[in-house]
Amino acid sequence: MKKLNILISALAVTALSLTGCKNDSPQYVQSVFDGFIQGSTYHIVIKDTVRHDVSAALDSIYRLMDMSMSVYEPNSLISRINRNETDSLDIYIEECIRVAEEVSIETGGVYDITIKPLTAAYGFAGEVSAEEVNVDSLLQLVGYDKIRIVERRLVKERPEIQLDLNSIAQGYTVDLIAKYFDALGLENYIIEMGGEIFSRGTNMKGISWVVGIDKPFEGNYTPGADLQVKLKLSGKGLATSGNYRKFYTDESGRKVVHTVNARTGEPVVSTMLSATVVGPDATAADVWGTVFMIVGLERTKEILAEHTELAAYIVYSGDNGEYLVYATDNLEIQE
Repeated sequence: MKKLNILISALAVTALSLTGCKNDSPQYVQSVFDGFIQGSTYHIVIKDTVRHDVSAALDSIYRLMDMSMSVYEPNSLISRINRNETDSLDIYIEECIRVAEEVSIETGGVYDITIKPLTAAYGFAGEVSAEEVNVDSLLQLVGYDKIRIVERRLVKERPEIQLDLNSIAQGYTVDLIAKYFDALGLENYIIEMGGEIFSRGTNMKGISWVVGIDKPFEGNYTPGADLQVKLKLSGKGLATSGNYRKFYTDESGRKVVHTVNARTGEPVVSTMLSATVVGPDATAADVWGTVFMIVGLERTKEILAEHTELAAYIVYSGDNGEYLVYATDNLEIQE
């Protein structure tokens, strides 16, 4: 973690030099940052007694994460690892692998970041789908137990094994920014990136930040246009996974989503429309949201009973196509 802490500290010193010293005024102001990154949008709000300019630092973090973990960036470290041009890991990929391994073990391999050969074959990883997906053959390349870390090097059981960190990278990036903000001494902020969120403190009204969750229906492509529920969030991470924006319909008329069960090798067919997870950080929320969309409602309920640090708001389809909701008691819903 030394390099990570050094990076955050260095960025914090740079940002503080731009903002100047805080005054004693109790009057708060907002610093707002919006843009596009990793194929999605980001929205960040900082509440403080002075304005902050962290644009350069944010650009540095985003670029760092792209060049580390993006499977869409051909020159990223993860892309080069997948092509066997290197086996060296940076601290970011190493941390994500260790988090993913814990969840893979707990879920019996349903969740697995070695899923890349399958997601690529199905065309879910930004690549052209194969005319015919040989699931049995590709499953030989999938398995969290087929990789290990030795002195910050990735050892693969077979060279064809590839990693896909899409289910964890954005949540991890949000948490990295949050650590940077904490190093700045910021006490009130919200970070949203592609639907993954972490917030701390309060908003301009002096209450917890409020996050809107989109209604999961086809055609709802504008975030925030039609909300299902509003949740209060402070000191925690949130992520929403859904199958209503990325899916195709099979010959039986079933929705097949862009999530693959790593144990069966098949895309998921599910009645779950969206899973919003609140966790101790955005990384955990991101990963478990993906898991829930894979395992279905009943197994999700079991996991939530075992993990009291998690809260969830699940929207699923009933037998007659009606929208139904399952929500844990530890959610803070904005009435």
